Amino acid sequence: MEWIRTIAATPVELRRAISGLDDPRLDTPYRPGGWTVRQVVHHYADDHMNSYIRFKWALTEQSPLIKGYLEAAWAELPDARTAPVEPSLRLLESLHDRWVHAWSSLSDEDWQRTFVHPTRGAVSLEQLACLYAWHGRHHVAHIDALRARLG
Repeated sequence: MEWIRTIAATPVELRRAISGLDDPRLDTPYRPGGWTVRQVVHHYADDHMNSYIRFKWALTEQSPLIKGYLEAAWAELPDARTAPVEPSLRLLESLHDRWVHAWSSLSDEDWQRTFVHPTRGAVSLEQLACLYAWHGRHHVAHIDALRARLG
């Protein structure tokens, strides 16, 4: 499935997008008022960990109500603003290794399993895969656009 291939490629694409960026470039916002590249990298790790847990809950519980989180607030925490990006890149690579293996083993019935998001309502694993394929491309495109602007 294309979504799984895209999710599998996300860590490689993110690493490619930030390749060769020094600390001043990592600390450059991808757009005015936006997160820095460093914050985006840490956001990937934080957000995909949250989603992986939601994925597991959907597989092991009957439509569990999940807890949302304030991703913008997480991006302002000191670790997201200042920590080296390599640990988050490694975390994302390992997490995606597990996640892609799990996605690949789903039955047709499993794809329809859901969790309940506090603001989005019921989210099926099929919808989640589509969303995270998009998410994987979304922020990489921001970084690529910044690189193009900076030359």
